[in-house]
Amino acid sequence: MWLREELLKAIWHAFTALDVDHRGKVSKSQLKVLSYNLCTVMRIPHDPVSFEQHFKEDDKGPLSSEGYMPYLNRYILDKVQEDFDVLEFYRMCWTLCFKKNIQPQRLVISDSDAFKVWCIFNFLSEDKYPLVVVFEEVEYFLRKLTEAMGVGWCEEKFADCRSQHVARSCLTAWELIELVGVMYFSKDVDRQILSMSINEVFSELIQDILKQGYMTKKGHKRKNWTERWFVLRPTSLSYYICEDLTEKKGDIALDQSCCVESLPDKDGKKCLFIIKCTDKSFEISASDKKKKQEWIQAIQTCIQLLRLGLLSPHREARLRRRELRQKQQLEEEDLALRMKNLQAANEAKQKQLEDMRLKMEEAAAKAALEELRRQKKQSDLQDRHRLDLEREKMVRQEMEEQMAQKSSELEQYLQRVKELEDMYHRLEEALEDERQAKQDEEAMRKLQARLLEQEAAKRAELEQIYLKQQRALSQTEAEKDELMAEQLAKERELRAASQQLDRLEKERQGALEQYQEVSRKLERAANKTKTWKDKVAKHEGLVRLIQPGHKGPQRITNWGPASFTDAELELRKKSWQEKKNQGAQTQ
Repeated sequence: MWLREELLKAIWHAFTALDVDHRGKVSKSQLKVLSYNLCTVMRIPHDPVSFEQHFKEDDKGPLSSEGYMPYLNRYILDKVQEDFDVLEFYRMCWTLCFKKNIQPQRLVISDSDAFKVWCIFNFLSEDKYPLVVVFEEVEYFLRKLTEAMGVGWCEEKFADCRSQHVARSCLTAWELIELVGVMYFSKDVDRQILSMSINEVFSELIQDILKQGYMTKKGHKRKNWTERWFVLRPTSLSYYICEDLTEKKGDIALDQSCCVESLPDKDGKKCLFIIKCTDKSFEISASDKKKKQEWIQAIQTCIQLLRLGLLSPHREARLRRRELRQKQQLEEEDLALRMKNLQAANEAKQKQLEDMRLKMEEAAAKAALEELRRQKKQSDLQDRHRLDLEREKMVRQEMEEQMAQKSSELEQYLQRVKELEDMYHRLEEALEDERQAKQDEEAMRKLQARLLEQEAAKRAELEQIYLKQQRALSQTEAEKDELMAEQLAKERELRAASQQLDRLEKERQGALEQYQEVSRKLERAANKTKTWKDKVAKHEGLVRLIQPGHKGPQRITNWGPASFTDAELELRKKSWQEKKNQGAQTQ
């Protein structure tokens, strides 16, 4: 029976080809078609209902290889029998994957030869996914291929090829096909010979054909001798009409009870041997003694393997090579570990020796350093005593210079204090003059305010007189003469009041001139104060001056100081003058 691992490798290629997005997942519809094709080529009844029932709870979309594997094992691989054509199964998986991974224009071999190389890759690859074949197996395959082509093995080319893939130390199926397809190891070989060599290695490794060739067989019924093409497999010896294997004439089943023996020449036939089975025996004639011995040895090997319950020779050799590689790998890892431990121990020893050397050097350095320190300390003590004496001498000189400087600064400070005291007395006198000027200004303001009040009272009295005159004019025509007399008296009184008003105006003008004179005195006092302030600032600002605010000339009216602007006051004067003129004209 075919090993499940070998079938799974071909199915893995088909599954990977269906994974278009390289996410490791394939849609259910594609897996359903793949399952149907697998059942068809393996001659297993396909049950689509079981597929739907198995994945009915998984509605998350595409399936991974891990999700598909339980169904594949349970419903397909567990039901596989020996009666299906494994080459047809391989070819179906090959058809799904080769177009997406191979560029035929780069290869000199046919698709059929590439398919055979792909089958050989699956046979030699490791049982790990993703599938790769190690270079030891690549070398095994290429040696068999070059041996079949009849050319010598080139170690340099193989080493060069291996150096190009030193990072991984393995090849994928498509890299192996490209390596064979570009004739890297068979540049001087005809393509037909290369194809025949690939077919020979394929027959040996994949189809388990241990030996094949023409021999003559004796019939059971007519006892005649007929030439047939014999094909030896691990469990049978089949014979065909010719080497194209299209028409099989029979099989000789090999089991543990079979044996093969050499026969002497008889009836004109040479190189005879007999295969004894449980029910019948078969007499066969080889072409020469060498072929006879090779066939006898090959058949005995098959029987011996069957008695030991082992697989085919190539599968056993592959397992032995894998075990040997694993053993070598373990030995290399163990050797690497031991080398690492030895290296660590050596490094520890080296470190200890280095530490001892460093300690000795450090001790010698400390001794030399201690001697230098002692000498330096003695020299430093001498230098320190000398420096202390020089420093004390310099400090004494500096102290004397500082005392002289302090005495000079004290005299300057006393002189400055005396100047500041004189300046302070002068400032007090200036401030007293300023206060007196402010008092005079305040008295003038009060006088001016009193004059303005008297002027306002006279103006109010004149306005009353004017109003009375207006009322008198509204009386009857009979009283006009009396009123004319009274008007003349009133005019005289008005002229007296106007004269009095002019006098008051002159007094106000005099008060204003006095106020301006006081303002000029105040300004001179302020300038004088400012001059003293500048002098004080020049003497480091030890006395802070009390500075009066700016006092500009203010207008004093009947309504109080600064009640109106100059323009408003002129307008009021003009209005009063117009009213006065109108009253005079009315009279």
